[in-house]
This record gives sequence, C-alpha cells and structure tokens, in this order.
Amino acid sequence: MLIFPLINDTSRKIIHIDMDAFFAAVEERDNPELKGKPVIIGADPRKSGGRGVVSTCNYEARKFGVHSAMSSKEAFERCPQAIFISGNHRKYREIGYQIREIFKRYTDLVEPMSIDEAYLDVTENKQGIKSAVKIAKMIQYDIWKEVHLTCSAGVSYNKFLAKLASDFEKPRGLTLVLPEEAQAFLEKLPIEKFHGVGKKSVEKLHELGVYSGADLLELSEWELIDHFGRFGYDLYRKARGISNSPVRADRVRKSIGSERTYGKLLYDEADIKAEISRNAQRVTETLKKNKKVGRTVVLKVRYADFSTLTKRVTLDDVTSDFDLINQSARSIYDSLDENPAGIRLLGVTVTGLEDGKIDIPLDLY
Repeated sequence: MLIFPLINDTSRKIIHIDMDAFFAAVEERDNPELKGKPVIIGADPRKSGGRGVVSTCNYEARKFGVHSAMSSKEAFERCPQAIFISGNHRKYREIGYQIREIFKRYTDLVEPMSIDEAYLDVTENKQGIKSAVKIAKMIQYDIWKEVHLTCSAGVSYNKFLAKLASDFEKPRGLTLVLPEEAQAFLEKLPIEKFHGVGKKSVEKLHELGVYSGADLLELSEWELIDHFGRFGYDLYRKARGISNSPVRADRVRKSIGSERTYGKLLYDEADIKAEISRNAQRVTETLKKNKKVGRTVVLKVRYADFSTLTKRVTLDDVTSDFDLINQSARSIYDSLDENPAGIRLLGVTVTGLEDGKIDIPLDLY
C-alpha cells in the first residue's frame, strides 16, 4: 500500500451541532411535569413483558448508567423510577427539519448525519461573519428561542475534530479546537472517544497498549495499516488532527429503509408478512417522495434472542413499485430457515438508489 504525505487543511471553519438528548428533550418540552425526572424513550418493560430497547434517554436517566440500545428491562433494573415513553418519531422528524432550516440561514453547506446532528461549513457564510464560534452561539440561541431545545456545538477546522468537540461538553456546551491546540486536545483523549473507533477496534488497540491519543502517536503508520488496513491509515492521520473530508451538502443517499421493533413478539406468519408489507409501503412512499428508484431489496429480521440476519435480492431493473418491493421482501422471508423464536424487529430497505423518472400526465401531450 502506498503511503501518502501528510497534508492538513486547516483553512476551513466547521461546526458540528448535536441536539442534547433530542427525543427525551422534546418530550420534556411538551410535558413540563417530566422536568428533573429520568425519562427513557422506549418500550416500558412492565407493559411489554420485558421486551424492548432504549432509543434514547435524558441526562437524569444517564446518571443511572442507562444508555441508547440498552434493553428496556436492564434500563428499568438500573432506574426503576424512570418514566418510559414510546416516542413520536413523526414529531421528532418535523422538529428536526425545523432546526435544519435554522442552519440554512447561515450556510447552504449543511451535511445532516441524522435527525439530531449535522456538520456546517461556515468558512464562507450567508451572514458574512468571520467567527465560527459566534455563528455557533447564534445557532444555539436561535434553536432555544424558536424550538425551546438545547444543543451542543463543536468548532474546528475539520469534521472529525468538530464532532469530538461537540461531545466534549454536554449539554449546552460549546468547545473550540484551534489548529495549534488540536494535538494537545487529541493526546489527552481516551481512545474510546475517538469518533469512528468501534468497540472491537478499542479492544484491539488496548491489546496494542493504546489507551489515549498520546499512545496512538507511538504507533507507526505501517503498524496501524498492518493491524487495521485502510482504517489504520485513517487512524494515523486522525491522531495528528488530519481529516480533510469536506462537508457535503449534496450527500448522496445510499438507501431508503423502514424498520420497526415490536413490544409483543411476532410469531404468526400472517402477522409477520403484514408487517413486512407495512414496512415496504413506507419505503415505497419515501422512494417516491425523494424521486428515487432502487435495485436491491433487503430484509432484516431480529429474533427474541437478539440474533439478527439480513438477506437481499437484486432485481433485474430499478423500481419504486410497492408490489415488487413487497413481494421481494416476502419472498426473502419465505426462503429463511424456520426459527421458532419470536420476531422482535423487521425491516425492509431498498439500496442501489438512482434518480427516478418523473411521471408526466398524458393530457399534457
């Protein structure tokens, strides 16, 4: 593998905005009685027979060790006084779009990473403001004034450092990492905090004696590439504050999917196929809304024991047709080995997206 020279672009001004405990914060905003109480967005295990997963939780619940993706049963054991709310994702999505419009007052270079976080390149901005910190403060103020929610902001010269900075002080934090401060900032950071370093990579890095950014600097580029491949190439540069990926406002959507977790396990084949159809219908509606077509249909199934499988089928041509997507997903299900365990999650996704043709009414001819 070729080793490329270290080129660090420090000319940009990047902001990463991350909403504070977004779903839970929306529920607190709309129900003041929840203030100061631990709130968990997820199925109540007392009503679901112990099933369900935590979507997110507020900071009061996090004090008890509750976190996203934890089973609702364990969350209840850690924090029995918590208030469980199933959540309203349509409402969260609408608020997310409202916040995105605030971003666009300052720059069109907005790269949403999820409903509650985004990168903004404000090097050249609509307000003509030189200070990225000032813009971050203005965005925090606008969100609080108009949406009555708080967010944390990270400001730096690249996306990697801006993301780390927004996580550094939460909630309602604002952290700036200047080019001359980046190395010292990274050296003190636990390796678990490096954005993009997953659980397995952390274990492997610990085996190599790497527990902090400073430890990571001790490994050569060849050593990291040898252990981690392409990811090692990135790690070597990130340890030195180098990450030149631009903010992409035109970020291409690679897939459109819909999945649901069920509080009551699904066993009956008719119920399972009905849920597959509902997911396929949501996918079809989103494809048409975004004027997209796709070639590959993916079915995701998670069983009672949390074992998960995904299987796909590639079609002869691209489509956004409900019947074809639904039938493909159902056929995948029919091909699976029998499993007596109940199903707790089903998902349908279409990948290999392309721009779709816009139907023109015949009476226009």
